[in-house]
Amino acid sequence: MDSAGDPRAGAGSAVTERRASLGGRLRRSLRPPRSLKPTRAGWCFFALTLGVGFASLNTGNNLLYMVLSVLLGFLVLSGVFSEAALRHLTVRRKLPREVFAGTPATIAYEVRNKKRRVPSYAIVVEDLAGFDIFQTSPAARAFFFFIPGEATVSRIARWTPETRGETSFAGFRVWTRFPFGLFVKAAVFEGPQTVLVYPEPAPHGRIAEGNASDARGEHSSGRAGESPEAAGVRSYAPGDSFRRVHWPHSLRTSSLLVRDREQEDRPELVVTLATARATAGPAFEAEVSRATGQILRHIAEGWRVGLRTDEHFLPPGDDERARREMLRLLAEVQPGSAEKAGHAA
Repeated sequence: MDSAGDPRAGAGSAVTERRASLGGRLRRSLRPPRSLKPTRAGWCFFALTLGVGFASLNTGNNLLYMVLSVLLGFLVLSGVFSEAALRHLTVRRKLPREVFAGTPATIAYEVRNKKRRVPSYAIVVEDLAGFDIFQTSPAARAFFFFIPGEATVSRIARWTPETRGETSFAGFRVWTRFPFGLFVKAAVFEGPQTVLVYPEPAPHGRIAEGNASDARGEHSSGRAGESPEAAGVRSYAPGDSFRRVHWPHSLRTSSLLVRDREQEDRPELVVTLATARATAGPAFEAEVSRATGQILRHIAEGWRVGLRTDEHFLPPGDDERARREMLRLLAEVQPGSAEKAGHAA
């Protein structure tokens, strides 16, 4: 019997997902709030403490009992100070606006210490990439030497995504070896967030024969031109040359204004990416990187660029919205199946 037409199949999958979510919540509720792992120095300290304790019991020497009490006091102080360093901390991440695969990106982390008078020392924040916060590997790491009470401290860490597409972050693992370096005490904080990773742009994004179609029509100029007469003035925007600043108008209005020149002979380019007959693998990813490099390079040079795949078409544009739509499509595009190729034919 066809499972797709059986309503019990959908009900069974829903029950399975519900049981999995209940099991995950149960494991999280039973998991201790802190994890404690001795360091190499901690194991040596344990061995020394056991040796002194064994010698004091056998010899009855009061001096050895005093040394044993000091060693045990160090263990108690280590637990108290490390717990005070991790208590009442909140972590927040700030992802960059654009992230490209294979390119280092900077992530800002803000740690707030809600304790009124007790500072936190030697705090390490590990950002966990994945869906399950307890079964993911750290993607980035930031170190905070000193966080005063009722203060927020920011640090920047580098993260290099390996593949394009949507990447999820589950949360943070915050740990410290303060004060004596005998234990690694860690706490896990929830912090789900997703970011769309754009493809890695090819280093040479020029027009390749047979890979892109030039849709300029009658235009033959390879670069954007400007009319010799100024069409007016407008507010200064980041990236404008200071040579185009209209100083008389700027001084008159007390705001920075630039000459707005009309663009002529804007060349257009439509980058094509074959998807229907393509197969997943390094070759397809190389084509996606090539298309990304061409789009970024030509938009930076003043071209109006569009993107065409076997399933989608984005008309040429040169603004930020068109650029982001093309990058989003390239980040999510997947090769089609043989059935799609047959329909396309």
